[in-house]
Amino acid sequence: MMRGTQIRPGNVIKVDGVLYVVMDVDHVTPGKGRAHIQTRLRNLETGGSVPMRFRPNDGIEDVFTETRPVQYLYDDGQNAVFMDQQTYEQFNIPHDQIAGQLQYMPPDAEVQVRYADGKAISVDLPTTVALQVTEAPPVVRGDTVSNVQKTVTVETGLQVKCPPYVESGERIEVDTRTGEFVRRAN
Repeated sequence: MMRGTQIRPGNVIKVDGVLYVVMDVDHVTPGKGRAHIQTRLRNLETGGSVPMRFRPNDGIEDVFTETRPVQYLYDDGQNAVFMDQQTYEQFNIPHDQIAGQLQYMPPDAEVQVRYADGKAISVDLPTTVALQVTEAPPVVRGDTVSNVQKTVTVETGLQVKCPPYVESGERIEVDTRTGEFVRRAN
């Protein structure tokens, strides 16, 4: 058990038997009345976001989490299929649980999956990933204005703004936090 003042973003907590991941925490001390902890939680079963308020001394059940290396295999339309690299067991994670992360995972990508209560709850991506450019428009002659960029499509379908020298078939590094071009990959 932990106290309300110990809640931090990224913690996994259990409230009324439901698992939540803490997205945002704000310690509020109004001029009149008692202080409280205002949080925004994401329900790990439904994916919905919920605001919740705790008192500083409330006992909150902290859930133990562990991470394991896994390999992303393929997308079956409704779920992403992964394989645990220690046990070689395959498992699914629904799209709504990892919606924004699929575009950074080409097939056979190695990622870390976080487990809570024996259930896969989230995917931890590396800071940058190398993806192959599948479509790149040609450079327009005369575009010499500073900071000219073109939009390219990578193997996962993600569209990235890149410098004009990036061509189809090249591998580029993309920042998974912002979706921006970092550099050419080796």
